[in-house]
Amino acid sequence: MRLIVRVAASCAALLCLAAAPAESPVAVPEPDGLYAGPPKGYTPPTLKGATVIDADGLTTLMAGPNKPALIDVAAPDRKPSNFPAGRLWLPVHPSIPGAVWMPEAGAEPLAPEREALFYRRVAELTGGDTAKPVVVFCHVECWGSWNAGKRLVLKGYTGVRWFPEGVEGWQDKNETASLHVDPAWKAGAEPQAGR
Repeated sequence: MRLIVRVAASCAALLCLAAAPAESPVAVPEPDGLYAGPPKGYTPPTLKGATVIDADGLTTLMAGPNKPALIDVAAPDRKPSNFPAGRLWLPVHPSIPGAVWMPEAGAEPLAPEREALFYRRVAELTGGDTAKPVVVFCHVECWGSWNAGKRLVLKGYTGVRWFPEGVEGWQDKNETASLHVDPAWKAGAEPQAGR
């Protein structure tokens, strides 16, 4: 009898926890500003000032007349510490075809010169049209894409789409392409001569 009471009490406690919105991954509140915690983890279901889209919505948007700028902010793969010495490390970055890869552009904090470069590249990709659709993404449960979208909303972009399913959500139904880091983004990370 005691076992049944303990099991019933445990089940009741679990149900209470499951019903609590603060504990639910789908009830993660939006921070007031940019998120500076761990880059991987449950994200809010919304991004104020932006439209949240799924893979079908992205496919429809990409097929429409006003092609979106696709911005991948995923961090690059890191060479494993136990990777054999002398072996060639050739990481591949699968992404959505046509995307521009600016690794870690959603980091917080982001150095001021990197943030300025991010805004400059987005302006170039949108032709200066702050209403043009801009889709930001990285991986599932990635705060980097949420932050990148938030940065654009705060900068006055009104066509921001956040694709929280990321590359994994895209590749469930579509082909991916191997991307290289955006040349301007890569050049901005390298030390300049004379500095």
